[in-house]
Amino acid sequence: MNTERLKGKSILITGGAGGLGSQIARSVVAQGGNVGILDTNESAIQTLVSELTSLGGRAAGARVDVRDANSVNTAVSELAKSLGSVDVLIAAAGGSLGTPRDLDDISDEDFDLVLDVNVKGTFNCSRAVIPFMKKAGGGSIITFSSIGGRSASPVTGVPYATAKAAILGLTRRLAKEVGEFNIRVNAIAPGLFLTDRLEGMFNEMSKSDQSEVINAIPLGRMPKLQECVDPVLFLASDESSYITGTVLDVNGGRLMPN
Repeated sequence: MNTERLKGKSILITGGAGGLGSQIARSVVAQGGNVGILDTNESAIQTLVSELTSLGGRAAGARVDVRDANSVNTAVSELAKSLGSVDVLIAAAGGSLGTPRDLDDISDEDFDLVLDVNVKGTFNCSRAVIPFMKKAGGGSIITFSSIGGRSASPVTGVPYATAKAAILGLTRRLAKEVGEFNIRVNAIAPGLFLTDRLEGMFNEMSKSDQSEVINAIPLGRMPKLQECVDPVLFLASDESSYITGTVLDVNGGRLMPN
């Protein structure tokens, strides 16, 4: 591992105290970066910030609901002040958020929640960091789509598929708009990574549906969480300095777009 790859970069992670977000944060610190954690779970934020600091990293956190633009703007400003700049946004807040998969079980509130956290939240956070990135002379925004927004997944429902497809459009349009400021915007589209929440969903699936998922993966296995983290940090680093407006599929070959 290149422990200097992210040296001096200040990286904000939404959903940063969750399973994937916290693993990203640890890897950022291991590679020399500073971390700002944005999440709704205040105790988890404090625990993670303490852990990262004990590892020798520079870290700060803020409790924020990404659906609330004013709250996002305040949190980003505070973290920028604490960390000295904002160089990277990793917009990992989102997911299916515990809502039902099957159409007959989905309420209007379920649909609104998934769309608002995933799409509106990504927009709010991206818009908030761009002035700081302009001031810094550039930056990188990584949005989170999903294989579920790229194809019909048996695991998640219509609201999730809709939200993750919308994020791809947001990513491309935003990349076109801010490229002149040396700000890159790319999406990552993971397959099924078994964080605690998704593992519960996977375990509740029928054996035939589970087999369908595994058999459709050419690599023939479920991924390790770090195998999602590393591509995210590639997009955050200068190694991807001429990549923008694209989507990086991380799914073991389950989806191979033309």
